[in-house]
Amino acid sequence: MNISYYSTNGRAERVDFRRALLAGQAPDKGLYMPEEIPLLSGEEILRFPGMSYPEIAYSVLRHYLEDLIPKGDLKDLLEDAYNYDIPVEKVYDGKYVVRLDRGPTCSFKDFAARLMGRLIQYFLRQEGRRIAILTATSGDTGSAVAQAFYGLDNIDVVVLFPRKEVTERQRRQMTTLGKNVHATAVDGKFDDCQALVKQAFADPDLRNLSLSSANSINIGRLLPQAVYYFYAFSRASSGDEAVISVPSGNFGDIMGGLIAMRMGLPVRKFIAATNENDEFPRFMETGEYSPIRPSKNCISNAMNVGHPSNLARVFALYGGEMDETGVVRKQPDISAMRRDIFAVSISDEETRQTIKDIYRDHGVILEPHGAVGWAGLARYLKETDDWSPCFSLETADPAKFPDEIISLIGVNPNVPEVMSKLDCLEERYDGLEGSYTALKSYLIRVLPRV
Repeated sequence: MNISYYSTNGRAERVDFRRALLAGQAPDKGLYMPEEIPLLSGEEILRFPGMSYPEIAYSVLRHYLEDLIPKGDLKDLLEDAYNYDIPVEKVYDGKYVVRLDRGPTCSFKDFAARLMGRLIQYFLRQEGRRIAILTATSGDTGSAVAQAFYGLDNIDVVVLFPRKEVTERQRRQMTTLGKNVHATAVDGKFDDCQALVKQAFADPDLRNLSLSSANSINIGRLLPQAVYYFYAFSRASSGDEAVISVPSGNFGDIMGGLIAMRMGLPVRKFIAATNENDEFPRFMETGEYSPIRPSKNCISNAMNVGHPSNLARVFALYGGEMDETGVVRKQPDISAMRRDIFAVSISDEETRQTIKDIYRDHGVILEPHGAVGWAGLARYLKETDDWSPCFSLETADPAKFPDEIISLIGVNPNVPEVMSKLDCLEERYDGLEGSYTALKSYLIRVLPRV
Protein backbone atom coordinates (compact mmCIF):
# COMPACT_ATOMS: atom_id res chain seq x y z
CA MET A 1 0.00 0.00 0.00
CA ASN A 2 1.43 3.37 -1.00
CA ILE A 3 0.22 5.83 1.64
CA SER A 4 0.69 9.59 1.15
CA TYR A 5 0.95 12.17 3.93
CA TYR A 6 -0.67 15.59 4.14
CA SER A 7 -0.11 18.62 6.37
CA THR A 8 -2.64 19.43 9.08
CA ASN A 9 -2.28 23.10 8.06
CA GLY A 10 -3.70 22.39 4.61
CA ARG A 11 -0.67 22.48 2.30
CA ALA A 12 -1.73 20.86 -0.99
CA GLU A 13 1.50 18.89 -1.58
CA ARG A 14 1.49 15.21 -0.59
CA VAL A 15 4.70 13.37 0.37
CA ASP A 16 5.71 9.78 1.04
CA PHE A 17 6.77 8.46 4.45
CA ARG A 18 10.48 8.95 3.76
CA ARG A 19 10.07 12.67 3.03
CA ALA A 20 7.72 13.18 5.96
CA LEU A 21 10.15 11.40 8.30
CA LEU A 22 13.25 13.31 7.22
CA ALA A 23 11.48 16.70 7.12
CA GLY A 24 9.90 16.30 10.57
CA GLN A 25 7.45 19.16 10.11
CA ALA A 26 5.64 20.26 6.97
CA PRO A 27 6.84 23.52 5.34
CA ASP A 28 3.63 25.30 6.41
CA LYS A 29 4.33 24.38 10.07
CA GLY A 30 1.68 21.68 10.02
CA LEU A 31 2.10 18.05 11.08
CA TYR A 32 2.08 15.18 8.65
CA MET A 33 -0.87 12.78 8.73
CA PRO A 34 -1.50 9.66 6.64
CA GLU A 35 -4.22 10.20 4.05
CA GLU A 36 -5.57 6.75 4.83
CA ILE A 37 -5.23 4.46 7.82
CA PRO A 38 -5.07 0.76 6.90
CA LEU A 39 -7.47 -1.63 8.61
CA LEU A 40 -6.16 -4.89 10.05
CA SER A 41 -8.46 -7.88 9.81
CA GLY A 42 -9.92 -9.40 12.95
CA GLU A 43 -8.22 -12.66 12.06
CA GLU A 44 -4.80 -11.00 11.97
CA ILE A 45 -5.33 -9.33 15.36
CA LEU A 46 -6.41 -12.68 16.84
CA ARG A 47 -3.00 -14.11 15.89
CA PHE A 48 -1.12 -11.48 17.92
CA PRO A 49 -1.16 -13.40 21.26
CA GLY A 50 1.23 -15.95 19.75
CA MET A 51 3.61 -13.34 18.33
CA SER A 52 6.56 -11.40 19.77
CA TYR A 53 6.62 -7.61 20.00
CA PRO A 54 8.80 -7.20 16.86
CA GLU A 55 6.47 -9.55 14.96
CA ILE A 56 3.40 -7.56 15.97
CA ALA A 57 5.25 -4.34 15.07
CA TYR A 58 5.90 -5.75 11.61
CA SER A 59 2.24 -6.67 11.13
CA VAL A 60 1.17 -3.13 12.07
CA LEU A 61 3.88 -1.03 10.43
CA ARG A 62 4.42 -2.91 7.19
CA HIS A 63 1.30 -1.24 5.81
CA TYR A 64 3.05 2.13 6.08
CA LEU A 65 6.58 1.06 5.13
CA GLU A 66 6.52 -1.94 2.81
CA ASP A 67 6.72 0.19 -0.35
CA LEU A 68 9.96 1.81 0.94
CA ILE A 69 11.77 -0.90 2.93
CA PRO A 70 12.17 -4.56 1.90
CA LYS A 71 10.50 -7.09 4.21
CA GLY A 72 13.77 -8.55 5.51
CA ASP A 73 15.32 -5.15 6.22
CA LEU A 74 12.23 -3.95 8.10
CA LYS A 75 12.11 -7.09 10.23
CA ASP A 76 15.80 -6.64 11.10
CA LEU A 77 15.23 -3.01 12.14
CA LEU A 78 12.33 -4.02 14.38
CA GLU A 79 14.22 -6.90 16.02
CA ASP A 80 17.10 -4.52 16.76
CA ALA A 81 14.89 -1.74 18.13
CA TYR A 82 12.71 -3.88 20.40
CA ASN A 83 15.07 -6.13 22.33
CA TYR A 84 13.65 -5.53 25.83
CA ASP A 85 10.68 -6.68 27.92
CA ILE A 86 7.22 -5.08 27.90
CA PRO A 87 5.44 -6.37 31.03
CA VAL A 88 1.64 -6.22 31.16
CA GLU A 89 0.95 -6.55 34.90
CA LYS A 90 -2.41 -7.52 36.33
CA VAL A 91 -3.32 -5.24 39.25
CA TYR A 92 -6.75 -6.65 40.10
CA ASP A 93 -9.70 -8.20 38.25
CA GLY A 94 -9.32 -7.15 34.59
CA LYS A 95 -7.24 -4.05 35.35
CA TYR A 96 -3.66 -3.93 34.06
CA VAL A 97 -0.63 -1.65 34.11
CA VAL A 98 1.34 -1.70 30.85
CA ARG A 99 4.98 -1.03 31.76
CA LEU A 100 6.55 0.87 28.91
CA ASP A 101 9.57 1.77 31.04
CA ARG A 102 12.00 -1.10 30.37
CA GLY A 103 13.90 0.34 27.40
CA PRO A 104 17.42 1.83 27.52
CA THR A 105 16.25 5.18 28.94
CA CYS A 106 13.45 3.69 31.08
CA SER A 107 10.71 5.62 29.29
CA PHE A 108 7.95 4.86 26.81
CA LYS A 109 9.69 7.30 24.47
CA ASP A 110 12.18 4.51 23.68
CA PHE A 111 9.55 2.70 21.62
CA ALA A 112 9.25 5.53 19.14
CA ALA A 113 12.76 7.00 19.28
CA ARG A 114 14.67 3.74 18.76
CA LEU A 115 12.77 2.76 15.65
CA MET A 116 12.70 6.29 14.29
CA GLY A 117 16.47 6.55 14.69
CA ARG A 118 16.97 3.31 12.78
CA LEU A 119 14.58 4.38 10.01
CA ILE A 120 16.31 7.73 9.58
CA GLN A 121 19.71 6.07 9.50
CA TYR A 122 18.44 3.57 6.92
CA PHE A 123 17.19 6.27 4.56
CA LEU A 124 20.20 8.57 5.06
CA ARG A 125 22.58 5.78 4.10
CA GLN A 126 20.63 5.30 0.91
CA GLU A 127 20.84 9.01 0.12
CA GLY A 128 24.41 9.56 1.35
CA ARG A 129 23.61 12.72 3.30
CA ARG A 130 23.63 14.22 6.79
CA ILE A 131 20.89 15.84 8.92
CA ALA A 132 20.54 17.55 12.29
CA ILE A 133 17.82 16.50 14.74
CA LEU A 134 16.38 19.43 16.71
CA THR A 135 13.98 18.43 19.46
CA ALA A 136 12.35 19.85 22.57
CA THR A 137 11.69 17.79 25.68
CA SER A 138 9.62 18.13 28.83
CA GLY A 139 11.48 15.26 30.47
CA ASP A 140 11.81 11.88 28.77
CA THR A 141 11.78 12.58 25.02
CA GLY A 142 15.22 14.18 25.10
CA SER A 143 16.99 11.25 26.69
CA ALA A 144 15.27 8.70 24.45
CA VAL A 145 16.11 10.66 21.31
CA ALA A 146 19.67 11.38 22.42
CA GLN A 147 20.26 7.70 23.19
CA ALA A 148 18.67 6.58 19.91
CA PHE A 149 20.94 8.81 17.79
CA TYR A 150 24.05 8.82 19.99
CA GLY A 151 27.27 8.15 18.10
CA LEU A 152 25.75 8.07 14.59
CA ASP A 153 28.21 9.64 12.21
CA ASN A 154 25.70 11.29 9.86
CA ILE A 155 23.27 12.73 12.42
CA ASP A 156 23.74 15.60 14.89
CA VAL A 157 21.31 16.10 17.77
CA VAL A 158 20.30 19.27 19.64
CA VAL A 159 17.95 18.74 22.60
CA LEU A 160 16.28 21.74 24.24
CA PHE A 161 14.98 21.22 27.77
CA PRO A 162 13.46 23.66 30.32
CA ARG A 163 16.25 24.31 32.81
CA LYS A 164 14.11 24.14 35.96
CA GLU A 165 11.50 21.52 35.02
CA VAL A 166 13.33 18.22 34.53
CA THR A 167 14.52 15.89 37.27
CA GLU A 168 18.22 15.35 37.86
CA ARG A 169 18.11 11.83 36.42
CA GLN A 170 16.16 12.98 33.38
CA ARG A 171 18.76 15.70 32.82
CA ARG A 172 21.72 13.36 33.29
CA GLN A 173 20.36 10.97 30.68
CA MET A 174 20.80 13.79 28.17
CA THR A 175 23.88 15.58 29.44
CA THR A 176 26.30 12.70 30.01
CA LEU A 177 26.50 11.55 26.39
CA GLY A 178 28.49 14.11 24.41
CA LYS A 179 29.85 13.33 20.91
CA ASN A 180 27.11 14.26 18.44
CA VAL A 181 24.54 15.12 21.15
CA HIS A 182 24.19 18.78 22.20
CA ALA A 183 22.04 19.06 25.35
CA THR A 184 20.84 22.62 25.91
CA ALA A 185 19.12 24.08 28.99
CA VAL A 186 16.63 26.82 28.06
CA ASP A 187 15.46 29.57 30.38
CA GLY A 188 11.75 28.91 29.97
CA LYS A 189 9.13 26.20 29.91
CA PHE A 190 8.59 23.24 27.62
CA ASP A 191 6.11 25.18 25.49
CA ASP A 192 8.82 27.82 24.94
CA CYS A 193 11.26 25.11 23.82
CA GLN A 194 8.66 23.60 21.50
CA ALA A 195 7.82 26.98 19.97
CA LEU A 196 11.53 27.67 19.32
CA VAL A 197 11.88 24.32 17.52
CA LYS A 198 8.90 25.03 15.27
CA GLN A 199 10.24 28.50 14.44
CA ALA A 200 13.62 27.07 13.50
CA PHE A 201 12.04 24.56 11.11
CA ALA A 202 10.25 27.36 9.28
CA ASP A 203 13.32 29.64 9.05
CA PRO A 204 14.75 29.73 5.49
CA ASP A 205 18.07 31.00 6.87
CA LEU A 206 18.63 27.57 8.48
CA ARG A 207 17.84 25.50 5.42
CA ASN A 208 21.50 24.59 4.93
CA LEU A 209 21.54 22.92 8.38
CA SER A 210 19.09 20.25 7.12
CA LEU A 211 17.01 20.30 10.31
CA SER A 212 14.59 17.52 11.20
CA SER A 213 12.53 16.71 14.27
CA ALA A 214 12.42 13.78 16.66
CA ASN A 215 9.54 15.10 18.76
CA SER A 216 6.17 13.46 18.43
CA ILE A 217 5.47 16.09 15.78
CA ASN A 218 7.47 13.71 13.53
CA ILE A 219 5.32 11.02 11.92
CA GLY A 220 8.21 8.60 12.46
CA ARG A 221 7.70 8.97 16.21
CA LEU A 222 3.96 8.65 16.02
CA LEU A 223 3.32 5.48 14.02
CA PRO A 224 5.47 3.17 16.21
CA GLN A 225 3.37 4.23 19.20
CA ALA A 226 0.35 2.45 17.74
CA VAL A 227 2.09 -0.91 18.17
CA TYR A 228 2.15 -1.27 21.97
CA TYR A 229 -1.61 -0.90 22.15
CA PHE A 230 -1.99 -4.00 19.98
CA TYR A 231 0.68 -5.76 22.06
CA ALA A 232 -0.98 -4.99 25.41
CA PHE A 233 -4.37 -6.05 24.08
CA SER A 234 -2.88 -9.33 22.82
CA ARG A 235 -1.43 -10.16 26.25
CA ALA A 236 -4.40 -9.48 28.48
CA SER A 237 -7.70 -9.46 26.60
CA SER A 238 -9.92 -12.27 25.44
CA GLY A 239 -11.09 -10.12 22.54
CA ASP A 240 -13.52 -7.84 24.39
CA GLU A 241 -13.33 -4.10 23.76
CA ALA A 242 -10.81 -2.47 26.08
CA VAL A 243 -10.66 0.75 28.04
CA ILE A 244 -7.21 2.32 27.83
CA SER A 245 -5.97 5.18 30.02
CA VAL A 246 -3.15 7.29 28.63
CA PRO A 247 -1.17 9.91 30.60
CA SER A 248 -1.36 12.80 28.14
CA GLY A 249 0.99 15.76 27.72
CA ASN A 250 1.86 16.49 24.10
CA PHE A 251 -0.80 13.94 23.00
CA GLY A 252 1.49 11.87 20.77
CA ASP A 253 0.89 8.79 22.93
CA ILE A 254 -2.89 8.89 22.75
CA MET A 255 -2.74 9.83 19.07
CA GLY A 256 -0.86 6.57 18.49
CA GLY A 257 -3.69 4.80 20.31
CA LEU A 258 -6.36 6.49 18.20
CA ILE A 259 -4.52 5.34 15.08
CA ALA A 260 -4.48 1.80 16.50
CA MET A 261 -8.22 2.03 17.04
CA ARG A 262 -8.75 3.16 13.43
CA MET A 263 -6.60 0.20 12.37
CA GLY A 264 -9.02 -2.18 14.06
CA LEU A 265 -7.96 -2.42 17.73
CA PRO A 266 -11.13 -3.16 19.75
CA VAL A 267 -11.38 -0.12 22.06
CA ARG A 268 -14.46 0.90 24.01
CA LYS A 269 -12.94 4.14 25.30
CA PHE A 270 -9.66 6.01 25.54
CA ILE A 271 -9.04 8.04 28.68
CA ALA A 272 -6.97 11.16 28.04
CA ALA A 273 -5.63 11.83 31.53
CA THR A 274 -3.86 15.19 31.84
CA ASN A 275 -2.35 16.83 34.90
CA GLU A 276 -3.48 20.32 35.91
CA ASN A 277 -2.74 21.53 32.39
CA ASP A 278 -6.37 20.86 31.50
CA GLU A 279 -6.79 22.63 28.15
CA PHE A 280 -8.07 19.45 26.46
CA PRO A 281 -10.55 18.33 29.15
CA ARG A 282 -11.94 21.87 29.14
CA PHE A 283 -12.31 21.74 25.35
CA MET A 284 -14.12 18.41 25.55
CA GLU A 285 -16.50 19.90 28.12
CA THR A 286 -17.15 23.29 26.52
CA GLY A 287 -16.24 22.93 22.84
CA GLU A 288 -13.90 25.93 23.14
CA TYR A 289 -10.12 25.53 23.00
CA SER A 290 -7.82 27.82 24.97
CA PRO A 291 -4.11 27.03 25.50
CA ILE A 292 -2.61 27.47 28.97
CA ARG A 293 0.24 29.99 28.81
CA PRO A 294 2.46 29.56 30.66
CA SER A 295 1.89 25.89 31.37
CA LYS A 296 1.45 24.83 34.99
CA ASN A 297 4.38 23.14 36.72
CA CYS A 298 3.15 19.78 38.04
CA ILE A 299 5.01 16.79 39.51
CA SER A 300 4.24 14.81 36.33
CA ASN A 301 6.70 17.14 34.63
CA ALA A 302 6.83 15.51 31.19
CA MET A 303 3.14 16.41 30.86
CA ASN A 304 3.53 20.10 31.63
CA VAL A 305 2.24 21.15 28.23
CA GLY A 306 -0.13 24.09 27.82
CA HIS A 307 -0.72 23.51 24.11
CA PRO A 308 -0.13 19.94 22.89
CA SER A 309 1.24 19.85 19.35
CA ASN A 310 -0.51 16.61 18.51
CA LEU A 311 -3.95 18.08 19.09
CA ALA A 312 -3.65 19.24 15.48
CA ARG A 313 -3.58 15.56 14.48
CA VAL A 314 -6.41 14.63 16.85
CA PHE A 315 -8.53 17.40 15.37
CA ALA A 316 -7.64 16.27 11.83
CA LEU A 317 -8.63 12.69 12.66
CA TYR A 318 -12.09 13.97 13.58
CA GLY A 319 -12.49 16.32 10.61
CA GLY A 320 -11.25 19.53 12.26
CA GLU A 321 -8.30 21.83 11.71
CA MET A 322 -6.02 23.50 14.27
CA ASP A 323 -2.90 25.49 13.44
CA GLU A 324 0.42 25.25 15.24
CA THR A 325 -0.46 28.07 17.67
CA GLY A 326 -3.72 26.47 18.81
CA VAL A 327 -6.11 28.49 16.65
CA VAL A 328 -9.06 26.31 15.67
CA ARG A 329 -9.81 26.91 11.98
CA LYS A 330 -12.46 24.21 11.77
CA GLN A 331 -14.19 22.48 14.63
CA PRO A 332 -13.82 18.69 14.78
CA ASP A 333 -16.73 16.33 15.25
CA ILE A 334 -16.77 16.76 19.02
CA SER A 335 -19.61 14.25 19.44
CA ALA A 336 -17.44 11.55 17.87
CA MET A 337 -14.48 12.64 20.01
CA ARG A 338 -16.59 12.34 23.16
CA ARG A 339 -17.75 8.90 22.03
CA ASP A 340 -14.14 7.71 21.77
CA ILE A 341 -12.37 9.76 24.47
CA PHE A 342 -13.03 10.43 28.14
CA ALA A 343 -10.94 13.47 29.09
CA VAL A 344 -10.01 14.16 32.70
CA SER A 345 -7.62 16.42 34.60
CA ILE A 346 -5.80 15.07 37.66
CA SER A 347 -4.38 17.37 40.32
CA ASP A 348 -1.00 16.92 42.00
CA GLU A 349 -2.84 16.07 45.20
CA GLU A 350 -4.77 13.29 43.44
CA THR A 351 -1.56 12.09 41.77
CA ARG A 352 0.21 11.73 45.10
CA GLN A 353 -2.79 10.04 46.71
CA THR A 354 -2.98 7.56 43.83
CA ILE A 355 0.68 6.61 44.26
CA LYS A 356 -0.01 5.91 47.95
CA ASP A 357 -3.29 4.08 47.37
CA ILE A 358 -2.15 1.71 44.63
CA TYR A 359 0.96 0.78 46.60
CA ARG A 360 -1.03 0.21 49.80
CA ASP A 361 -3.81 -1.77 48.11
CA HIS A 362 -1.91 -3.70 45.44
CA GLY A 363 1.84 -3.36 46.09
CA VAL A 364 2.34 -1.58 42.75
CA ILE A 365 4.78 1.32 42.49
CA LEU A 366 3.77 4.02 40.02
CA GLU A 367 5.59 7.25 39.26
CA PRO A 368 3.68 10.54 38.80
CA HIS A 369 2.84 10.13 35.09
CA GLY A 370 1.59 6.57 35.47
CA ALA A 371 -0.34 7.69 38.56
CA VAL A 372 -2.13 10.34 36.48
CA GLY A 373 -3.14 7.59 34.07
CA TRP A 374 -4.35 5.28 36.86
CA ALA A 375 -6.26 8.12 38.56
CA GLY A 376 -7.93 8.90 35.23
CA LEU A 377 -8.98 5.26 34.90
CA ALA A 378 -10.34 5.27 38.45
CA ARG A 379 -12.35 8.43 37.71
CA TYR A 380 -13.79 6.85 34.57
CA LEU A 381 -14.76 3.64 36.38
CA LYS A 382 -16.40 5.61 39.18
CA GLU A 383 -18.46 7.68 36.76
CA THR A 384 -19.44 4.92 34.31
CA ASP A 385 -19.29 1.60 36.19
CA ASP A 386 -17.67 0.16 33.05
CA TRP A 387 -16.02 -3.21 33.67
CA SER A 388 -14.35 -3.77 30.33
CA PRO A 389 -10.73 -5.01 30.30
CA CYS A 390 -8.76 -1.92 31.36
CA PHE A 391 -5.18 -0.92 30.63
CA SER A 392 -3.32 2.02 32.15
CA LEU A 393 0.04 3.01 30.70
CA GLU A 394 3.07 3.45 32.97
CA THR A 395 5.36 5.69 30.95
CA ALA A 396 8.54 6.05 33.04
CA ASP A 397 10.49 4.07 35.63
CA PRO A 398 9.67 5.18 39.21
CA ALA A 399 13.43 5.41 39.86
CA LYS A 400 13.42 8.65 37.86
CA PHE A 401 11.45 10.23 40.71
CA PRO A 402 13.05 8.82 43.88
CA ASP A 403 12.42 11.78 46.18
CA GLU A 404 8.70 11.87 45.40
CA ILE A 405 8.27 8.10 45.71
CA ILE A 406 10.21 7.86 48.99
CA SER A 407 8.26 10.72 50.54
CA LEU A 408 4.91 9.14 49.61
CA ILE A 409 5.35 5.41 50.29
CA GLY A 410 8.68 5.17 52.13
CA VAL A 411 10.22 2.95 49.45
CA ASN A 412 13.27 3.76 47.36
CA PRO A 413 12.51 2.31 43.89
CA ASN A 414 15.04 -0.10 42.45
CA VAL A 415 17.38 1.71 40.10
CA PRO A 416 17.88 0.02 36.73
CA GLU A 417 21.50 -0.61 35.83
CA VAL A 418 21.36 1.82 32.89
CA MET A 419 20.38 4.60 35.30
CA SER A 420 22.68 3.69 38.20
CA LYS A 421 25.74 4.58 36.12
CA LEU A 422 24.57 8.14 35.49
CA ASP A 423 25.68 9.56 38.83
CA CYS A 424 29.32 8.74 38.05
CA LEU A 425 29.40 10.40 34.63
CA GLU A 426 30.41 13.96 33.85
CA GLU A 427 27.68 16.30 32.64
CA ARG A 428 28.20 18.57 29.64
CA TYR A 429 25.49 20.90 28.44
CA ASP A 430 24.97 24.42 27.15
CA GLY A 431 22.68 27.17 28.39
CA LEU A 432 20.40 29.35 26.31
CA GLU A 433 18.08 32.26 26.97
CA GLY A 434 14.59 31.64 25.73
CA SER A 435 14.71 33.77 22.58
CA TYR A 436 14.72 32.67 18.97
CA THR A 437 17.64 34.95 18.16
CA ALA A 438 19.74 33.11 20.74
CA LEU A 439 18.70 29.69 19.42
CA LYS A 440 19.41 30.63 15.81
CA SER A 441 22.92 31.83 16.63
CA TYR A 442 23.54 28.70 18.68
CA LEU A 443 22.45 26.34 15.89
CA ILE A 444 24.60 28.10 13.32
CA ARG A 445 27.56 27.83 15.69
CA VAL A 446 27.30 24.16 16.71
CA LEU A 447 25.87 22.45 13.63
CA PRO A 448 27.69 21.75 10.37
CA ARG A 449 26.30 23.11 7.12
CA VAL A 450 25.28 20.52 4.54
